[in-house]
Order: sequence, then C-alpha cells, then structure tokens
Amino acid sequence: MTDDKAGATPAQEARVAEARASAAAYASASETPTTTAAPAADPPPAEPAVDVAALAKEVAESKDRLLRTLAEMENLRRRTEREVADARAYGISGFARDMLAVADNLRRALEAMGAEAREGLAAPVVAFIEGVELTERELLKAFERNGVKKFDPAGQRFDPNVHQAMFEIPDPTQPNGTVVQVVQSGYMIGERVLRPALVGVSKGGPKPAPAGAPAAESAGAAGDGPAGEPGGPKAGGAA
Repeated sequence: MTDDKAGATPAQEARVAEARASAAAYASASETPTTTAAPAADPPPAEPAVDVAALAKEVAESKDRLLRTLAEMENLRRRTEREVADARAYGISGFARDMLAVADNLRRALEAMGAEAREGLAAPVVAFIEGVELTERELLKAFERNGVKKFDPAGQRFDPNVHQAMFEIPDPTQPNGTVVQVVQSGYMIGERVLRPALVGVSKGGPKPAPAGAPAAESAGAAGDGPAGEPGGPKAGGAA
C-alpha cells in the first residue's frame, strides 16, 4: 500500500486541516451548555383597597349575632332547668290528687268513731281504730316527703286562690270573710294548689283589718282606742 499523505497536495492538506478545525469547533460548541436568559419576573399584583367602614360594620354584626346566640342559649338553659325542677316537684300531681280520696275516707272513718263512740268498745275494735289512725298519719307523712302538704284554714281570712267558699254563715263575732268552718281540707304541692279547701265563710261581722296593718292599730281596734272609742272584735287569723 502507498501512503496517501505522500501524494497529497498542499491545497488538499489545507482543506483537511480546515475541516478538522471546523469539526473540533462544532464539537466544542455542542459540549458547552447553553444558558437561556430567565424571563423577567411579573410584578406583584396590586393589593385591593381595604374598606375599613365595611369591615367594622361586619365585625359589629358578627358580635351582635354572637351576643344574641349566647343570650338565647342562656334563656334555654334557664328554661330547661325550670322545666326539670317543675317536673320533679309536680310530676306526681295526678297520682297525689287520686290519693286524696283515700286520705279523705280515712279521715271520715275516724271522725265517725270519735272519742265518745270508742268508749265501751272491745279491745280489738279499739286496736283497729288505732290502726286506721296510724295509716292516716303514715299517708300524710308520705305526702309530705313528696312535697304534698295538708292545710286547714279555719280562722283564716278567706283567700279565693286556695279556698273555695261553699256557703256563708252569719256570725257578728267574726270579721267578715273569715273561714269559720272547713268542710274539706285543702292540699298544696310545692307552691301550687293541689286541691282548694272547701270552707264556710262568715258574714255580718266587722270589716277585716287591712293586710299589713300595724299590730298597735289592730289592738286598738279590738279594745278601747286612745280616744275611748269602742273597738270591734279581733280578727280571726292572718291572711
């Protein structure tokens, strides 16, 4: 084989050298990383204008709604507590009202066998009557344990809230409107009337002293006053 370089002309050698230089420059350019200019950052968006008056109004409305909600919750809590207390105190009203008939019958049985009627009775009969008395006492104690109390308004001033007038009795010795006879005792449950007392009320007597009158004034009305005026009889009882 013959050497190619030996027969190359200077012009050919120049072209080969130029081609080699171009190839080297291309290779060097391909290996060098190209850097691109970063895009310019967008300017920050402009903040919207703050309406202070609108924000203050919204805060005031939210506060008002919050206070109203708290007030409603407090009212609900108090109402619930009151309803629970009423349920505990008055939940047995129906049962207690039905049991009043039992207490009335026991009282009628004992009144029919007074102290005089018991004289001369056999010992078993007397023991039976005492058993009825004991039963009545235990029943009244059971009533009181559950908030039911018996009241006897004899001698008190007539109160339409707790008394029911059955008839009037002329009695000039008692202030007008005084309970002079109790036909049937009344019962209270808590602060409510379970059953009003059936009473007879006096009429024809002096006018009752006004509620809250001083004791000295009432005493003067009962006897001779400072000027020697005769007074009326004493009132039968407190209101």
